[in-house]
Amino acid sequence: MYVQELEPVADSLGLSALVATLPLVIVLVLLGGVRMKAHLAGLIGLAAAALVALFAYGMPLDQTLSGAAQGAVFGLFPILWIVVNALWVYRMTVRTRHFDILRRSFGRLSDDPRIQALVVAFCFGALLEALAGFGAPVAICSVMLVALGFEPVRAAVVALVANTAPVAFGAMGTPVVTLAQVTGLPLDSVASVVGRQTPLLALVVPLVLVGLVDGRRGLRETWVPALACGVAFAVAQFAASNYVSAQLADIGAALAGAGALVAVPHARRPAAEPVRAAVLTGVRSEDLDEHDPRPEVVRAYAPYALIVAIFSLAQIPAVKDLLAKATRTFDWPFLDVANPDGDPVSGNVFSWPIVSTGGTLVLLAGLCTAAVLGVHARVAVKEWVATVHELRFAILTVTSVLALAYVMNLSGQAATIGHFVAAAGAGLAFLSPVLGWFGVAVSGSDTSANALFGALQVTAARESGLSPELLAAANSSGGVLGKMISPQNLTIACAAVGLAGREGDLLRKVLPWSIGLLLVMCLIVVGQSSAVLEWMLP
Repeated sequence: MYVQELEPVADSLGLSALVATLPLVIVLVLLGGVRMKAHLAGLIGLAAAALVALFAYGMPLDQTLSGAAQGAVFGLFPILWIVVNALWVYRMTVRTRHFDILRRSFGRLSDDPRIQALVVAFCFGALLEALAGFGAPVAICSVMLVALGFEPVRAAVVALVANTAPVAFGAMGTPVVTLAQVTGLPLDSVASVVGRQTPLLALVVPLVLVGLVDGRRGLRETWVPALACGVAFAVAQFAASNYVSAQLADIGAALAGAGALVAVPHARRPAAEPVRAAVLTGVRSEDLDEHDPRPEVVRAYAPYALIVAIFSLAQIPAVKDLLAKATRTFDWPFLDVANPDGDPVSGNVFSWPIVSTGGTLVLLAGLCTAAVLGVHARVAVKEWVATVHELRFAILTVTSVLALAYVMNLSGQAATIGHFVAAAGAGLAFLSPVLGWFGVAVSGSDTSANALFGALQVTAARESGLSPELLAAANSSGGVLGKMISPQNLTIACAAVGLAGREGDLLRKVLPWSIGLLLVMCLIVVGQSSAVLEWMLP
């Protein structure tokens, strides 16, 4: 048995924490300073974490390698299993041109560019984040806005800022699933607290978007539909994450937000020509005027309806219990780790939810989608393989980062850093979202930031007397605000709208919003850690 030590370096917590942070510092410097590819930085960071575990913490080689393997396996299943299948569904809609039908359907909801920004960037962007994540919403929504006539820079900025509130529950809940796994906290508990933080962002972001599109005039003339959209999104995200399913939180929120926009008469009024002339300075796509038969429009919406239906069925207690029977739990080979108190850690046991996991449910929805859209089985398989190829570097990045996180957690490195950071005391509640924000800003992924810092946050919370669920959730909620300034997302946005090399211009436009909203989130977490907003927590 390997027993974790908190002070393995010269019996000093400070020196041990300094050594334990080396893998994280290396990854962050390689990503943010050297601008190295994320998968290479992840592999180098993994090597550094293994060396620290071996030589500073005295973790046996076989247990170090076994811990890394478990992290990589968890990265593949269920995390990437969800992402691959969700992106596969999207690729089939593009292949059959039903995605174009969906885009034209959105364009006909309103001719007001401010409302179009809410429908496309906020609502549909949230739906894409729910299904795929990993930069897909920014790329797709930017292109759609340019096709609607938005100037490229404005389209990219709107898409980046809109991609905030849904991120914590993106890719069928991948970030919160990862957070629960690396912290050992129940998924329902973590999702519940995140669902009492990010909906507050959803109230603000639609107002910010109409301001970005048309300044004060946009706020003055369209604040009613913007607020209605934000409130509906926030309520649905809160309700789904707390009482239904974390995997359905963004899908329900996106549909509720879009429904609220359609229901508000103000949103369907024709836009004044001066507004359209001032905002739509780009070239409008000619295919927006094409007429689509109603059955084809229904089929375009079908994939998303199928996902909602299948996930909803999976939450019925009898069905949920039946699916859970396929879960396999076993002792992970070559791993026998105890915490500093001598108690076995949860990582010694591995749980494999074969059927009940989100990725398998999305795969089922994808099979149904192929049938509804008329995709031949051979073509569907070809698209699935192409999806894996498209995500090959993301797959390497996620598996290496999770392997790094598992080595740090199992060896005791994360616990050492957490005990050291706990010295911040009450100030930890304010700093907690900042850590998540910084992690996402550098890595471009809320999932990666949760894997890297989740266990650290929980350890620090327990040592300082704060709620572990609160600080773990704060890591994810603060992280969503780093998404818009991450080099990965900025590059994706620029490439999508033909602004290659102008990442700096976009960064200057979105950075004030990122920092401003982060400050709001910090104050929310501080309030929730005290008597002021403690009533908000479950």
